[in-house]
Amino acid sequence: MGRNLLNVALFQGAWFAAVLGAAGGRHWLGPAAVALVVAIHLALTDNRPGETKLILTAGVLGFFFDTALVAGGVFLPLAYLLPRPFSPLWMVALWFNFATTLNVSLAWLRSRYLLAALFGAVGGPLAYYSGARLGATEALPTTGAMLILAAGWGVMTPLLVGAANYFRRQP
Repeated sequence: MGRNLLNVALFQGAWFAAVLGAAGGRHWLGPAAVALVVAIHLALTDNRPGETKLILTAGVLGFFFDTALVAGGVFLPLAYLLPRPFSPLWMVALWFNFATTLNVSLAWLRSRYLLAALFGAVGGPLAYYSGARLGATEALPTTGAMLILAAGWGVMTPLLVGAANYFRRQP
């Protein structure tokens, strides 16, 4: 239980650092906070190789997912280092951050793919909307954008839960 609470607290702290850092022009703050969270996560896990692969997989998939959303005009995060339509690095860091929860505080989603889809379809858009309200995007997402985010996260979350299951079983 203590590890779950630590995992949630670290996740939330890094999420706020990334979003508020981007909103305040300190785009480096999120990646720095997430690097610390990842280091702590890897220090506490018994499966460093599997967790490292999961974190990198989430980052790559998240980069392409968010880049597609930006290219499609679904949302416009504040750019950092990479030109549009590429996902900014502070958002890629958020995918690394999310991956650290999959085998700890979100382990209850393990093998519950329908529940993971529902969780993602609700939680993903809420996270994007919250980030937009805090100033990390150029505008609030429209209703249509929220529905696209819900569909996308309804696919991405079970996909990442599956990746977590796969890498957890790897030596």
